[in-house]
Amino acid sequence: MANKKKVIVTGFEPFGKHAVNSSWVAVQELERLGLGEAVDLHVCEVPVEYQAVQGLLPSLWREHQPQLVVHVGVSGLATTVTLEQCGHNNGYKRLDNCSFCPASQCCMDGGPDCIHSVLDMDTVCQRVNDSGLGVTISVSKDAGRYLCDYTYYTSLYLGRGHCAFIHVPPLGKPYSSQDLGRALQAAIQEMLKLLELDPKHDTHCNHKHQHQHEHF
Repeated sequence: MANKKKVIVTGFEPFGKHAVNSSWVAVQELERLGLGEAVDLHVCEVPVEYQAVQGLLPSLWREHQPQLVVHVGVSGLATTVTLEQCGHNNGYKRLDNCSFCPASQCCMDGGPDCIHSVLDMDTVCQRVNDSGLGVTISVSKDAGRYLCDYTYYTSLYLGRGHCAFIHVPPLGKPYSSQDLGRALQAAIQEMLKLLELDPKHDTHCNHKHQHQHEHF
């Protein structure tokens, strides 16, 4: 099918106390399930390294020219599958897997403080929760000021808002890899429906959020 939608979904490698990163396990389960015949799904494991993210994401957007990029990360605080509405430019003080953090503590010098996804995550959340999936979905506006937030902001900037970020809990707390894969599938399918109905331009926000540093 020449007119297939291209969707990229990424998870992260292990880091810190997360010897198995449930985000990558969930993405691999999603790859097994697929997103339907009309979608060309490409998955990728992202290093927990600021500089690697800055090198990888532009090439993903350029080479694949996707309709949507969805990044998935683990949050030790999460007990639901959490849709993040926006990414933030500043406040990156935590060291990555290479013991590095940006000297400027920001993603992009001169960039807006916050970039919203064009997707209304509240709508996605309600639709998935109403579907009887058996996995609870919630919405957040603080992706945690670590590699998750850093990756999200960078991709929102590159993709003019055509991006999403989903935080998943660690495996078994309370969901299995199969549960998480089904939740990703359901959420991304709803996102694609929204993009078909109402493609929007990228938007910026200036929220002040409390930081949840346990987020990846």
